[in-house]
Amino acid sequence: MTLTDPLAATTTWHEQLLAERSAHNYAPLPVVLTSGSGARVVDVEGREYIDCLAGYSALNFGHGHPALVAAAHRQLDRLTLTGRAFGNDQLGPFCAELAALVGKQMVLPMNTGAEAVESGLKVARKWGYEVRGVPHDRARVVVAANNFHGRTIGIVGFSTDPEARNGFGPFAPGFDVVPYGDADALRAAVGPETVAVLVEPVQGEAGVVVPPPGYLAAVRDICTDAGILFVADEVQSGFGRTGHVLATRGLGGVDADVYLLGKALGGGILPVSAVVADEAVLGVLRPGQHGSTFGGNPLACAVGRAAVGLMAEPALLRQVVTLGEILRTELEALVGRGVVTFRSVGLWAGVDIDPALGTGRTVCEALCTRGVLAKETHGATVRLSPPLVIAEADLRHALATLGEVLAGLAG
Repeated sequence: MTLTDPLAATTTWHEQLLAERSAHNYAPLPVVLTSGSGARVVDVEGREYIDCLAGYSALNFGHGHPALVAAAHRQLDRLTLTGRAFGNDQLGPFCAELAALVGKQMVLPMNTGAEAVESGLKVARKWGYEVRGVPHDRARVVVAANNFHGRTIGIVGFSTDPEARNGFGPFAPGFDVVPYGDADALRAAVGPETVAVLVEPVQGEAGVVVPPPGYLAAVRDICTDAGILFVADEVQSGFGRTGHVLATRGLGGVDADVYLLGKALGGGILPVSAVVADEAVLGVLRPGQHGSTFGGNPLACAVGRAAVGLMAEPALLRQVVTLGEILRTELEALVGRGVVTFRSVGLWAGVDIDPALGTGRTVCEALCTRGVLAKETHGATVRLSPPLVIAEADLRHALATLGEVLAGLAG
C-alpha cells in the first residue's frame, strides 16, 4: 500500500493502513481529514464537516488561523531548533508575553500538556522540600477523582479511570485522591507532608464536569491556610474555552499559584505547553535539574507568541460568551428529547445521551454521516468543544443536526 495507490483517496484505504500499521490505542470515527479552515474540515473524499471537537481544545483558534500560520511560516524560514544549550530570539519574548497574559513572573516552557503536568509536579515537590520544609522524599499531592492530566506512568498512577490505569503499574507513591468538588474531603486530606493540590477547574475528559459554586474558592482558601500550592491544570480549560483566559479566575474568581497550559497555546500547529508561576515557585529550579530538548524551541515560541496575542483580544472572549449562551439554550431544548442532562460552560459541553437510544459513540457516528464531528467520552457522554471562532450559523446547524440524530434514533 502506497500513497500512489489509486485507492489512497478513500477512507477505507486509510483505515486499513492504520489497522495494519498503527498501534490500536485509538478508535477514531470513520473519517480521514485532509484540510481545514476555521471550524470546517474536509476529508479525503471531498466531504465537508463542522468540527465540534477542535482537537480537544487545541484548535481553539480554528484550523489554519492566518496569524498562527504566518508566524509559523516566518519562523520556519529562520530557525526551528537550538536546544536549551543556546538561547534563541523567540524564547525570552514568549516567556515575557505569556507571563504578562497570565499575571505571573516566570514561565517554564515544555511541549505537551502531560509534560507540563509532570513538570509542575516536580516543581511542587522541590518547592515543598526547599520552601515548605517537608522531609526528603515524603512530599504528597492531593488530586481529584475522575481527573485527566495526561497519559504518562506518573500521571495515570493517580488516575481513577481503569482504562487509563490498569496494566501499567507499578506506580509512584505520593498522591492522595479525593472526590472532585468536595471541599471538606480536600481539607481533610491535607496534612503536614502535603505540598500541593492539583485540580482541573473543569474536568474535561470526565464529561465537562463543572465544579459546584464556591469550590475553586475553597481550594484557594485551603491551600492558603495550609501554606501549600494550588496547581491548576488549565491545559483544556484555559485559553478561552470557558469564556475567560483562565477558568480558575473566570469561574472561581481566584488565582492559582501554578498554571499548567498547553493545547491551544500551540494554536493547533505544534505542541507547546508551559508551567507558569511566580519566581518564588519556579525559582527552585536550577541548571541541570530539569529540561527538554524541544521545550522553548524557536518555532514553538513564535507560534506560542502569536497564540498569546490572539488570546489577549477581548472580542474573542465576548464571542465565546455569546456562543456559549446559544449552546446552552439549544441543549436545554433537547433535554427529554434524547438528552438526559448536560453540563456546559463557555463554548464547551458534556451531553449525556439517553441510553435507550444508544451510546455516545452511536450518536457521534450518526453525526459524522451528517457532516458534524464530535467525540464521546465514558460511554454515554458526547463532548462538544468547537473552535472558538465558529460561525453562529455553523454552531446552530451542528446543534440542530444533533437534534435530528436523536429524533432519528428515537424512531
